[in-house]
Amino acid sequence: MKVGVLALQGDVPEHVRALAGLLPPDAIVAVTRPAELLGIEALFLPGGESTTIGRLLHESGLDEAIRTRLHAGFPVLATCAGLILLAREIDPTPGGAPETLGILDVTIRRNDFGRQRESFEAEVDVDGLKEPFPGVFIRAPRIVAVGPRARPIARWGDEVVGVRQGSIWGFSFHPELAGDPRIHARFLEAALGPGYAKTASHHATTKSTKHTDPTATASQ
Repeated sequence: MKVGVLALQGDVPEHVRALAGLLPPDAIVAVTRPAELLGIEALFLPGGESTTIGRLLHESGLDEAIRTRLHAGFPVLATCAGLILLAREIDPTPGGAPETLGILDVTIRRNDFGRQRESFEAEVDVDGLKEPFPGVFIRAPRIVAVGPRARPIARWGDEVVGVRQGSIWGFSFHPELAGDPRIHARFLEAALGPGYAKTASHHATTKSTKHTDPTATASQ
């Protein structure tokens, strides 16, 4: 069972690192062309520059390949720019907006939480998590409207900062930068089913055994 990280631009290494503690290395695939979607059971769309990622999606042919699979129920977790690229509608902003895949029933306003220098961290309430999640907001898009096909799953105060539509999850903030794997883990459990937990548990046990091997320690 393998998952992919869209690797055209943006927070690709950060998503890979977040997943590395949850899955074996050979289960994480960097996706740069349509053929690499074959055999992938879930996909992560990273934060980054939405206009650049949107252009590269079109040039690579990944836009149509991903859209086709999304309509068939393909699980996707999208963060920041990834959320923008899934949105049904984007409010007009200076400089225009990228063409989106148009499947997630939300309206987005780009950079509406502030520019780079106005980035911040805040505690976010996420459905299914007992404790608040450390949300990292960097040029974050605002979810200004949620349509009937989607539902809020994350809130910062009165603001909706995360939504879910079937197997598609989207967040305004960057879970991959938080150093907290809970959102990635919950998405994988929902996307991959009970078998994921066994794979992750085995991987974690193997990593722990390697780390505490007294023979390895003695040889350093």
